[in-house]
Amino acid sequence: MLSEKLRKIINEQINKEFYSSYLYLAMAAHFDANALPGFASWMKAQAAEEWTHGMKFYEYLYEVSSYAELAAIAAPPVKYGTPEEIFKTVLDHEREVTASIKGIYDLAKAENDPKTELMLHWFINEQVEEEKNAQDILDKLKMTGGNAFGIMFLDQHVLGARKAD
Repeated sequence: MLSEKLRKIINEQINKEFYSSYLYLAMAAHFDANALPGFASWMKAQAAEEWTHGMKFYEYLYEVSSYAELAAIAAPPVKYGTPEEIFKTVLDHEREVTASIKGIYDLAKAENDPKTELMLHWFINEQVEEEKNAQDILDKLKMTGGNAFGIMFLDQHVLGARKAD
């Protein structure tokens, strides 16, 4: 069974993952409202992925005879800026999630809980991918220099090409 500290921090991570889902859905709504369906589609797929991450933590708690204690999910912002500003926010957010998961890993290691450490390996690898994806898109957006044609190209041929898992 998990220690109380690990149970608590994993429950906090569930909330962070569900907040991430809400955040990306709010960003999708912004893109939908601004005629960027490819960006919106990418964000919707990301929102679904983040919800799945939260559920992986949730399921893990029950796999190790612990329990979930769900808290209210904070409301995400309503207003957003340019696509480049939004993806800077995405990258910063993913870095925060990475730090949070590292904190859980460090606690599991300190408590000599190899089951939790091993479970977290999947999340650590996933965060490498999440940060790389956000950085790649941000780099491409910087290359456009805010040019509408470049943004539309990315919308239709890059972000719009992402398929939900």
